[in-house]
Amino acid sequence: MTDARSDKTKTNAVRSLARGLAVLSYVNKSGESRPAEIAKALGLPRPTVYRLLETLEEMGYVAFSATSNYVRVTRLAASLGDGYALTSEISQAAGPIFADYSQQLVWPLDLTVYNNAAMVIQETTHGRSPLSIDRGMTGYRLPMLRTSAGRAYLSFCSASERSLILDHLIRMDEPEDRVFLQQRWLDGLFERSRASGVAIRDSGEFNPQTASIAVPIMSSGNVLGCVSMIWIRTAMSSGKAVTEFAAPLKEIANRIAGTLPD
Repeated sequence: MTDARSDKTKTNAVRSLARGLAVLSYVNKSGESRPAEIAKALGLPRPTVYRLLETLEEMGYVAFSATSNYVRVTRLAASLGDGYALTSEISQAAGPIFADYSQQLVWPLDLTVYNNAAMVIQETTHGRSPLSIDRGMTGYRLPMLRTSAGRAYLSFCSASERSLILDHLIRMDEPEDRVFLQQRWLDGLFERSRASGVAIRDSGEFNPQTASIAVPIMSSGNVLGCVSMIWIRTAMSSGKAVTEFAAPLKEIANRIAGTLPD
């Protein structure tokens, strides 16, 4: 009887370990995911997935987003993949920092990172900002040339990376991008953005109802992501937005970068 109980305990332990590793592997490969998505993909009950994620979080291998139901791997699990751990670490840092500025910056904020010719929203305050007209933005892909985040990234990334991204966009040949791929326009964008430290979207491109400004998150000369603030176009001019909000946005970006180890 004792041996039977022991074998059953070992079997349950092995099954739990296998399920936990499967969940961790799935999150690592996807970069970020919701518990319901994990449960569906792996064919596991949702309560089981939540329990496994709670255990993995306690052990430091995953972390839940501070502003959404997404879960990501941490630096501790960096050996399981390439760049997702750094993205997770930036995202974890952004949530509380965004909250610190919630009284000063009532307009919604986004944290975005570059991925395959787009800026992907990793953290956002759209869901809790009283002035947001958008919801459920986490994971949304933003075009590079028609958003302030994409423009900020292109303005401050290395020349070699910028060339690769622009070549990719040219090959994609999106009709909406063509006017913004003209060299004269790009040169003007880069000059203005580098001089002011921010990139602007205020001419009705991408979303005619809103405008936005973005600043890069810099570390050792590299752009890790961008912080954007979005507002309703009729409520404020871009000049006023830059005057009032560029400085706190740069503070946020610097604080996020400062949380990362050297």
